[in-house]
Amino acid sequence: MNARNEALAALDHALHNPRVLLVEDDIDLSAAIREYLVKHGVDVDVEARGDTVLRRMAATRYDLLILDIMLPGHDGFEVCRQLRAAGQALPILMLTAKDEDFDQVLGLELGADDYLNKPVQPRVLLARIKALVRRASGELEHAHDRNILQFGRLRIDAINRDVMLGEERIELSPAEFDLLVLLASNAGKVMQRDEILKALRGLHYSNADRSVDARLYRLRRRFGKDSEANWKIKTVRPHGYMFCKEAW
Repeated sequence: MNARNEALAALDHALHNPRVLLVEDDIDLSAAIREYLVKHGVDVDVEARGDTVLRRMAATRYDLLILDIMLPGHDGFEVCRQLRAAGQALPILMLTAKDEDFDQVLGLELGADDYLNKPVQPRVLLARIKALVRRASGELEHAHDRNILQFGRLRIDAINRDVMLGEERIELSPAEFDLLVLLASNAGKVMQRDEILKALRGLHYSNADRSVDARLYRLRRRFGKDSEANWKIKTVRPHGYMFCKEAW
């Protein structure tokens, strides 16, 4: 099997039988989640402490991380921060028992790709896992429309999920990349929050949902000072956001 076939086989396996690390210290909950996911073709390992996650991931390749917030050792926020600082780009789905904007926004700002509130509905969790793995594997629907997006010094390779600004490679999390491709594919158009949220997470926007704003804030920081980045991806109040192709 040549390298290309091996890569395609690995991609097919990740899409249909993803390997997931579930970090949850509630034994009964983790057992129930694992049982359901395994029945539906997901290979699940369980970790109960936050301070052992990095060692676990250094030894095993995972397609996705399910991360509880309240953990012994390190909490989920700290684990997420450490993973992104270490260059880990795999999708991170955070679980929280608190239905508060603060938890959701902070997790996304630290690099999480999505979140679910407890109690977790297994069918919803499975759907989120499949969507995140599919997007991280380059299977975004909009990524197939245009393989290369070029705006001045900015070059986005939507298939290989690679972003260059001049000679500098810009490292983005899967969620940040997906948002950039979505906005860049609609350059010059004002995209409403509901439109963005529906495309990225399959959800309708509500006034309490800060996830789009949090992701955009983090994405802008990847491209320099706030004042500069704000001209590249504009806030058009009260409607939404616009990718400015002339600003790059």
